[in-house]
Amino acid sequence: AARGERARRRVAELSERERGVLALLGEGLSNADAGRRLHMSEATVKTYVSRILSKLDCENRVQAALLARDAGL
Repeated sequence: AARGERARRRVAELSERERGVLALLGEGLSNADAGRRLHMSEATVKTYVSRILSKLDCENRVQAALLARDAGL
């Protein structure tokens, strides 16, 4: 429960759009697939992913996806 609360606090610092991208990372979507789902270019998704990893202090998208899961996204 404490882990989930910490994850929710960290994810709450993201913008709504960043949370949307993070949720799709949590589903295992590629940048290209997430871009199609969100109607944005793959390059734009890549920029969001970079920003998300930095803000959440994650080394890679797998860590970010696990954090998304813990946060309930």
